[in-house]
Amino acid sequence: MRRLRRLRPRSLRSRLVLTAALLATGAVLLSQLAALTVLRGWLTDQVDDRLAHFRPPGRVYEDVITGSEALRPPRPDGALPSDYRVYFYDRDGNLLRTSLGSGKSPGPRLPPRAAELGLTAGRPSALPAEGDASGSGWRVVLYEGPDRMRAVVALPLDTVDGATTKLLWLSLALGAAVAAGVVVLGNGAVRLGLRPLTHVEHTAQHITDGALELNVPVADPDTEVGRLALALNTMLDRLRTALHRTETSEARLRHFMADAGHELRTPLTAIQGFAELLLEEPDMPGRRRLEAHALIAHSADRMSRLVDDLFLLAKLGETPLIHRETVDLLSLAADAIATTAVRHPRRAITLQPLATHTADAEGDLDIVEVPGDPHQLAQVLGNLLTNAATHTPADSAIHVRVGTTRAPAHAAPGTPAPLPPGTSVCVVEVTDHGHGINPDEATRVFDRFYRATPAGQPAATPNEPPREPGSGLGLAIAAAIATAHGGRLELDNRPGEGCTFRLLLPDAIPPKDNHEEAHHDPHLP
Repeated sequence: MRRLRRLRPRSLRSRLVLTAALLATGAVLLSQLAALTVLRGWLTDQVDDRLAHFRPPGRVYEDVITGSEALRPPRPDGALPSDYRVYFYDRDGNLLRTSLGSGKSPGPRLPPRAAELGLTAGRPSALPAEGDASGSGWRVVLYEGPDRMRAVVALPLDTVDGATTKLLWLSLALGAAVAAGVVVLGNGAVRLGLRPLTHVEHTAQHITDGALELNVPVADPDTEVGRLALALNTMLDRLRTALHRTETSEARLRHFMADAGHELRTPLTAIQGFAELLLEEPDMPGRRRLEAHALIAHSADRMSRLVDDLFLLAKLGETPLIHRETVDLLSLAADAIATTAVRHPRRAITLQPLATHTADAEGDLDIVEVPGDPHQLAQVLGNLLTNAATHTPADSAIHVRVGTTRAPAHAAPGTPAPLPPGTSVCVVEVTDHGHGINPDEATRVFDRFYRATPAGQPAATPNEPPREPGSGLGLAIAAAIATAHGGRLELDNRPGEGCTFRLLLPDAIPPKDNHEEAHHDPHLP
């Protein structure tokens, strides 16, 4: 078995050529064998026809018994002027020595007793030659004579055997010639036919060696090789996309780790510094000690909120949204406005209906309900309002609009997750009248730890709490929550005039496949 496996051709080209040669040779040999069988049968029928037309007359039997001179052959060499042989059995069933016909070739092998012949009268049969089993046989027929005598008429089959032997050798020679021709010509034809596949093989080898930018050549997309090349190109495109995503994800992960370390380093440094100060100055006055404790608690609280935000982002990116209930966005917006007004009492915040083609800003507020998690959606609205109140002048108003509309065909720049155009959505808009965001930074506002730079931001007034720099996670968390709900958070930026953050949520639970894809936040590392 191992030797056979070693002899088996390994290349596809060799296998095709070998298979074609075997099939062609087999077809030729089978056709020649059929012709040989038909020819031998036709020649044998001719011999049988000659035997059927030759029947010894009745007086020949009497001459055989009496030994008449009439049985002597007319030719000097003692042979009949034909290739017939006639043998006789007497009334007792014994083979007589007297026979008609002679020649150099041995006659048929006849038994000494008629009972051992095994022949049917009038039906031709084949018998081997006497004394030479490998020689040509004889075709014999048995006739019943007078007085229970029997005669066996025989004709040699040397003509039949000679013709069939010549045809057999011709068939073998033709089969060998066909096999050689198929091997020689088929090798060239297969090599030419497999040239596109060879190009695919070479290109695949180059890609394996590292040339990932190459594409497999497509000669004819209607052929098997063409369809294979198209499939490989599609696979290569997906592979390159996956590699690009992996590289981008790794870069984002490194950037995220650096930003997270930088953000955590500040409160940790403050905690460490004030703790060392307390240890080094045990006689510190009570007022300064209380101030140091307060700063340590403030830094620890900031670090705790930062870790909670990171944990929430990781949770949103890895686990599906399980809890869903009917949420009234109008009530959530009113609660978020009330909470923000407590922290920014001098800020003018209004609640208005969404301006659409059916209603304007002067219309009535209606209940807008969506399926979702009320706590997460409340956090989104709180983050948006806090972001607007923190990064805009204290005397600028903030408008919150709630309503329903259809998802536009094109999403705004920087949109994390698009919705199918025309989808019925519920919308919450938070609009401010600040200085807006620089256009080159607007596309990154939903990235982790990214802080946009609003131009000309004034200092906080004495009646407002001090503006503490954010961690850059509020908008990232809001975008991740919107994506987990099958919606999106988009930015409508107007530099110098303010900006609008728009939350779009589908008014029905999205399909399963879209729901699953929604949790793959593109802003997560």
